[in-house]
Amino acid sequence: MSTPSTTALPNGALKDPGAGLIALDPVRTALLHGLDSLLTTLAYRLSAPEVVGPPLLSVDGLARLDYFRNFPHLGIPAGRFAPTAFDGLAAGASPGGLTLQPTGHVLPSATCYGLLLSLEGQDVGEGGLRLSATGRCFRNETHYEGLRRLLGFHMREVLYLGTKQGAVEHLDQGADFITELAEGLGLSLTRAAADDPFYDKGGSRARLMALDPVKYEFSAPDGTAIASVNRHRNFFGERLDIRAGAHGPVYSSCVAFGVERWVHAMTLAHGTPELALERLRAAQS
Repeated sequence: MSTPSTTALPNGALKDPGAGLIALDPVRTALLHGLDSLLTTLAYRLSAPEVVGPPLLSVDGLARLDYFRNFPHLGIPAGRFAPTAFDGLAAGASPGGLTLQPTGHVLPSATCYGLLLSLEGQDVGEGGLRLSATGRCFRNETHYEGLRRLLGFHMREVLYLGTKQGAVEHLDQGADFITELAEGLGLSLTRAAADDPFYDKGGSRARLMALDPVKYEFSAPDGTAIASVNRHRNFFGERLDIRAGAHGPVYSSCVAFGVERWVHAMTLAHGTPELALERLRAAQS
């Protein structure tokens, strides 16, 4: 298979559409797709088949997972124009001033939510289940900053559902993979416990997390977290009635990668997107 062209575009040919939104030129696009391809190596090692999650998430479903209690600031609702707005739109009225109706859905802020909600009420068997997916994710942030913090971005996740020990082993394998991949790409990453659990920040679960962290992040030298390993305990198994045969409600965990942030980290480490792409292609060979 021939290598896709990364011919440079004229300066300014692709302009960023607005705060938190970025258009990638051919070189950074090649970096993004090449990195995501490397990230799927973890899925191959763990026999996690590739799936495609839903593009929208049910508000009711997320509410049952305490999503809005934990992350009230992140959600971006999906709205539709009310029928009363159609005539105005057809007449050229500004869409910003017309009425929107709620759809009962929000844009996903992480890839795993759609996969977990799609497994509600299922028995994954005593051997457990692994899935891999890349999804478009969206977050309502207080500020945006280049590829470090975006309104919309790609998130690759490898999800495990099964036993308590299996969930721990999944994360150990994920952490080893991140360290190995970073070394091969010439990235220097630090690992530290994160403070954004899947649980109520003000309750007993948050205090438990302080003693027994459920999330670790891997960050570039400028502090950008580009990957994480996340232990959900049996929270989703109980809330969504997902079972692992005789083991009862599943324990779950996931390894997550912010793909645009990997592009940022590679550029930071190697100086330019072009040099970063050269290093990526060397690692792929």
